[in-house]
Amino acid sequence: MDRYQELLDLVATFKVDFDKFYLKQNKSAGVRLRKHMANLKKKAQEIRNEVQTIKAQSTEGEEVQAPPSAPIAQ
Repeated sequence: MDRYQELLDLVATFKVDFDKFYLKQNKSAGVRLRKHMANLKKKAQEIRNEVQTIKAQSTEGEEVQAPPSAPIAQ
């Protein structure tokens, strides 16, 4: 769950700039907010790649079983 906490911490750092941009229309906060969102996207992609790698490693040792075939209608 370490990755989950990383995401929570990252999103928590956005609050000040969200408030400044959406409540006070501070354009500089909008620039920072876009940068925060780009960092969030990078972190999300990093986690997605990690999940895919873990999935691939866990299925390497297992044989893939074919699903049971449906009865043939005559």
